[in-house]
Amino acid sequence: MQSKRIVIAIDGHSSCGKSTFAKLIAKELGYLYIDSGAMYRAVTLACIREGIANEAGIDLDRLPKLLDNIEVGFTPNPKGEGWLTTLNGQAVEDEIRTLEVSNLVSPVSAIPMVRSIMTRQQQEMGRNKGIVMDGRDIGTVVFPQAELKIFMTASPEIRAQRRLKEMHEKGQHATFEEVLANVRERDRIDQSREVAPLRQADDAIILDNSYMTVPQQMEWVKRIVEEKMAR
Repeated sequence: MQSKRIVIAIDGHSSCGKSTFAKLIAKELGYLYIDSGAMYRAVTLACIREGIANEAGIDLDRLPKLLDNIEVGFTPNPKGEGWLTTLNGQAVEDEIRTLEVSNLVSPVSAIPMVRSIMTRQQQEMGRNKGIVMDGRDIGTVVFPQAELKIFMTASPEIRAQRRLKEMHEKGQHATFEEVLANVRERDRIDQSREVAPLRQADDAIILDNSYMTVPQQMEWVKRIVEEKMAR
């Protein structure tokens, strides 16, 4: 692939494989991968730890002070390839993937002050291009001028199966019905929130990977990236 550096924005529904897809693209191109969803999950975890967010709601009075005192980042995984999400310097990759965090991340992410702070951090990370970032509003809000925008989707049932498999592999327990309900509720919140709702950018390319293998997805994106870099 050519040396031109671009911004690749990947948006889409929860549990449709955005992170896996984005990581592989970044590795192929030698780009920086930024998991924006993990950043919101880390903020949610911090809220849970401090008793600011729970099933009863979110304490908006205490939230600003928390946001002023947390730092979300990424550190190389000492056990292999990839990166681990950190919260105030502590690796929290497994903790941010629990069902408790999954059930609260959408309402926390919908809060304007949370999105504003995370968006600024993400834009700074991508200032020099050469990045792949996945999330819900990357191509519409964070990087509206990205050279390549991809919108990923898959059926709710398939996404629930994928999330359940991921949870079981990490020793976390839940039923298919619980995970499917979470997937559908997150879709509802993500698409209906007032600030930066999930939507397909007008110039995004749709990838429905319901019945595609990872190698098939990579072959698909390689052709598109090569076309973009040749321009």
